[in-house]
Amino acid sequence: MATFAYVGRTRGGTVKKGELSAKTRDEAVDQLRKQSVVVTSLEEKKSGAGGFKINLGSGLTDKDLVVFTRQFGTMINAGLPLVQCLEILSTQSENKVLRETIGEVKVQVEAGSTFSDALRRFPKVFDDLYVNLVHAGEVGGLLDTILTRLAVYIEKAMKLKGQIKSAMVYPITIMGVAVAVITILMLFVIPIFAKMFLDLSGGRVALPGPTQIVIDTSNFFIAYWYIILGGIVGGIFGIKKYYGTVQGRKFIDKLLLKLPVVGDLIRKSSVAKFTRTLGTLLASGVPLLDGMSICAKTSGNKVVEETLLDARLSISGGKTIADPLASSGVFPKMVTHMIAVGESTGALDAMLGKIADFYEEEVDQAVASLTALLEPAMMVFLGVVIGFIVIAMYLPIFKMASAIG
Repeated sequence: MATFAYVGRTRGGTVKKGELSAKTRDEAVDQLRKQSVVVTSLEEKKSGAGGFKINLGSGLTDKDLVVFTRQFGTMINAGLPLVQCLEILSTQSENKVLRETIGEVKVQVEAGSTFSDALRRFPKVFDDLYVNLVHAGEVGGLLDTILTRLAVYIEKAMKLKGQIKSAMVYPITIMGVAVAVITILMLFVIPIFAKMFLDLSGGRVALPGPTQIVIDTSNFFIAYWYIILGGIVGGIFGIKKYYGTVQGRKFIDKLLLKLPVVGDLIRKSSVAKFTRTLGTLLASGVPLLDGMSICAKTSGNKVVEETLLDARLSISGGKTIADPLASSGVFPKMVTHMIAVGESTGALDAMLGKIADFYEEEVDQAVASLTALLEPAMMVFLGVVIGFIVIAMYLPIFKMASAIG
């Protein structure tokens, strides 16, 4: 999509200026013609966000989207026209990105687009899941119900994401503090002790082994700190670059699934996300094959994504959902058995919802287990490292005190 700045005249002769989003100049002219605007000037604006003037994704949170979706569903349920709902929400939304996006959506709807097609023009705000559910609601005449269901889904997804983040905050914080403390000791504290020992002994008395190790390590930090820092930054950049490739992402995601405790947490969260997403899509009338494609795109794990795409291919060939998922080895047997029961009873969407509820609770327990495991491990690590440094620095002092005695 590109953004075009236009100047034109209405049928009444009034000059009208503004901007609109379109794929081509001809499409932009066609949109303006539908609004009874004769174009006198049309220029494409350059931007770094896919042609759209707003830096989509910056400052927009899931909470903002939930509030918009709930308010929009309430207005539709109350019988307000679609354009009027968009007009109200575009003026009262607190988030600038969402407010301007809704304004653009309103322009597209007024120009003759369906609501779902207008949303599809802004994929960084409204993803495939959102657009497909809205489309199903439009076709089935249940837009208010679908919007309520969407809001519930986003809230549950927020909770799941929050649980994963909370599990990562503690170890990252502790590791950050540990690295900062050790760096300060090595660069600023240890050299003071080393100079003091050198002055006292005159370089004639050998230092204890642990003390010499710590001083040598400190000297290495001071002499090559830029190489160490460059290596860390380069390593992070290299891993990020490698993860950006298909093969790299697949390798790292596969490795993460095999990690103890962490892998179990990722697997359970992937199952919860997949079953919640597919259940919501099927309950809203989205076709199964389309639902599997959307679930694959939003899985967040390359291994899970490929598994779902392979399953979609098998389903299109006439197989059930449960069979390819069971043979993949990614999904637990309980999940595939419950999906098979849901298929046979014709209540797959309800069964997927029950699986999602169960695994969301499992994620809660996995987060608690991970935190309980990491807390003592991090404390032991900090105690051993910092304790070793402190003892190593005091050993020469004890040695000199005993010699004086």
